[in-house]
Amino acid sequence: MGVRPAVVAGCSIGSIVGAAQVTGHLDDLETWVRSLRKRDVAAFFDINWRFNGLVDAPRLREHLARYVAPESALIEKLDTAYGSVATNLVNGREVWFTEGKVLDSVMASIALPGLFAPFRHQGHWLVDGGLVNPVPVSLCHALGAEVVIAVNLNGDILGKHFAKAREREENGNGALESLIDTLRGYSAGLFPDRPTAEETPPSLFDTIASSINITQDRITRSRMAGDPPDVLLTPRLAQVGLLEFHRAGEAIEQGRACVERMRPAIEFALGQG
Repeated sequence: MGVRPAVVAGCSIGSIVGAAQVTGHLDDLETWVRSLRKRDVAAFFDINWRFNGLVDAPRLREHLARYVAPESALIEKLDTAYGSVATNLVNGREVWFTEGKVLDSVMASIALPGLFAPFRHQGHWLVDGGLVNPVPVSLCHALGAEVVIAVNLNGDILGKHFAKAREREENGNGALESLIDTLRGYSAGLFPDRPTAEETPPSLFDTIASSINITQDRITRSRMAGDPPDVLLTPRLAQVGLLEFHRAGEAIEQGRACVERMRPAIEFALGQG
């Protein structure tokens, strides 16, 4: 559409995409994630828990340095105003990254509890910013934005993991189940086979993912009620699971379709800015 943002703020996965945008690596990021297969995603998991989380964060950081932002990139040196959101694990306060290493800001913002170890920064332990501000409209305004086009990934996610679990039981497939099967091959004790009885509680991943979805949905609604964006983009992503990064191409196409649906609203908002 020819729209070039002067301010970019991101939280969690949005911090990765936002960082790629402001460092000029968005095409590199898209090429990489479109190439991912299930086995590539599984390679980022460390079954020995030596990183205090399931994700091998140092390995992931190496890839982000190649496809998102180099280690040398500093927020204050960027041509576009950029910021990301993290959460102080001790006191629950919202933390804004508006200076320092771009990659540090990303690693802190994506540190989802249980998957990533908390990120140490300036004497504090930080975790995923989605716990406090999943759609950081407030940060955009603080960085000087006059018109805010927000992207909410939590619009249709409630209950989707339980629906996917039922589908897996009925069809015997599913990307998340395939990933867990791969991990189970390394450690049967960590990922034991699940009974199929209807009374069986949801799996560990389904429970964690759905709990996070509920929290982020409620926080998003509350935060945007007090500080609404000018345009809200809500791509339809209920069919894509928490760890299904190999389906990035599908998610990207849903995002583009969402922008096309909202084109009149975007053009109107920018005309009023």
